Amino acid sequence: MNKVSVSDINFRSRRVLVRVDFNVPLDEDQNITDDRRIRAALPTLKKILDDGGMVIACSHLGRPKGKHVPELSLRPVAKRLSELLGQEVIFAEDCIGPEAANVAGKMKEGDCLLLENLRFHPEEKKNDPEFARKLASLADIYVNDAFGTAHRAHASTVGVTRYFQQAVAGYLMEKEIKYLGDALNNPQRPFAAILGGAKISGKIDVITNLLDKVDMLLIGGGMVFTFTRAMGYEVGDSLVEEEKVDLAAEIIEKAKQSHAELVFPKDVVIASEISDSAKTDVVPVDKIPAGMKGLDIGPATIRLFQEKLADARTIVWNGPMGVFEHCPFETGTLAIAKLLATLTEQQGAVTIVGGGDSAAAVAKAGLEEKLTHISTGGGASLEFLAGKELPGIAALTNRTKVEAV
Repeated sequence: MNKVSVSDINFRSRRVLVRVDFNVPLDEDQNITDDRRIRAALPTLKKILDDGGMVIACSHLGRPKGKHVPELSLRPVAKRLSELLGQEVIFAEDCIGPEAANVAGKMKEGDCLLLENLRFHPEEKKNDPEFARKLASLADIYVNDAFGTAHRAHASTVGVTRYFQQAVAGYLMEKEIKYLGDALNNPQRPFAAILGGAKISGKIDVITNLLDKVDMLLIGGGMVFTFTRAMGYEVGDSLVEEEKVDLAAEIIEKAKQSHAELVFPKDVVIASEISDSAKTDVVPVDKIPAGMKGLDIGPATIRLFQEKLADARTIVWNGPMGVFEHCPFETGTLAIAKLLATLTEQQGAVTIVGGGDSAAAVAKAGLEEKLTHISTGGGASLEFLAGKELPGIAALTNRTKVEAV
């Protein structure tokens, strides 16, 4: 990683604007139901505070669409962050303007402040220069530790960096870049990728990029049926992106020209409806009856994937194998999570989960501590794996341009 890191900086007596990803789920009573994203930011926040710096944390929460939505206030996050840090976290009722400036101006060394939801202002998502300037005016130095938003050119991820001499990567950002970057650029081989999820359309660039890098690419999830339709198979009522069938055929042909092996399911779990009480059956992937939907990979496919991955040294996984939110269709996804945990523990394989639904499945299986790295950014990890430049990372200061201080 060629970006300046928080490890390079002594933050003593400095006000530090830290972009974090505190977009956590809340229940109807404003209680946080999953605080993993808050915990993920703690090492960076503690480093700054231990140095004697002043943390001014900022984040979005939900989709308020540029309006003040009380139910999407970050106040409950400030309370939880206080508990995790073991100190009071000051809360500002706005992220810019007199309120924020007044609270930030009174901070002492070791203080931690959390600003109100950035997306209460429409200018945040528009990367408005004046909004970015006002946000930047609160601090002396900037740290981005929100990998989950690094693929968005917003005011708090890109715009603010123009107003700081140094824009620094936090520990979490550094970790994400290292694991995903090493997997793509210097993997231990054999290098395998597992892609799932509902649609091929969101993964086209990832598939195309990975075909030039991996030794094998295993396909699961709903996107399978666009490929199988391209092969001329019966798919029943399974999800198919008709407008992508020709593209799926092109990908299959491209795979034949690459050194990567493209692996498709042998069998699928089918049902007529998606529900927890659905009656299921298992059929070959090319023989799905009319009126039935393919909703998970079957047992023969699980065994096939286990065989293919047995010797893999690096595995990247993005996207579930089926509609895992419903019990009848969770087996394939949970089997992949357990397989990766076993390969990590017993063979020292580097296993990386690309955020989103895959990360939720790993959590459901209780295997979060058993894998090498679970990305905090679903969309960001996808774009990274697709070989795209992430604006929030590109905007950070390069090591070669500055001396560590």
